[in-house]
Amino acid sequence: MKTLKQKVYDECMRIVNERIAFLQKVLADLKESGANETKSTAGDKHETALAMLQIEQANVRSQLQDVLDKKTLLSTLNPSLTTVSIVNGSLVETNVGYLFISAALNKFSIEGSTIIPLSAKSPLGIKLMGLSAGEEVRMNTTTYSIKAIM
Repeated sequence: MKTLKQKVYDECMRIVNERIAFLQKVLADLKESGANETKSTAGDKHETALAMLQIEQANVRSQLQDVLDKKTLLSTLNPSLTTVSIVNGSLVETNVGYLFISAALNKFSIEGSTIIPLSAKSPLGIKLMGLSAGEEVRMNTTTYSIKAIM
């Protein structure tokens, strides 16, 4: 039987792997478009289209590198590790839902609970690091009360 933390970790890895596959496909499609574009000889219009494709490829490569970095970070975490204070890899139960200190990803739900994956380097992540159950942290207009750390 998987723990909630293991399910959260697995879902984060699934999200990251899905995003990597999607971006790799987009990059392959753009390369194919570029190859087709080089066969065309429409002068300035051709040069502009080729430049736009190169810019788009650079953007997608940058996004892909960002997601690959997130996967690398996630793969260093041990989902079975439990600590008394918040560290990278902690699943933190708060009054506003669960925070998974890992890589910044979109929030999702597991077993009816909202999970917010956030970076330890984010403003909230920085404030949470090292805190224990029973402590609170305020971010903008929200107070996060730490109920449990998994």
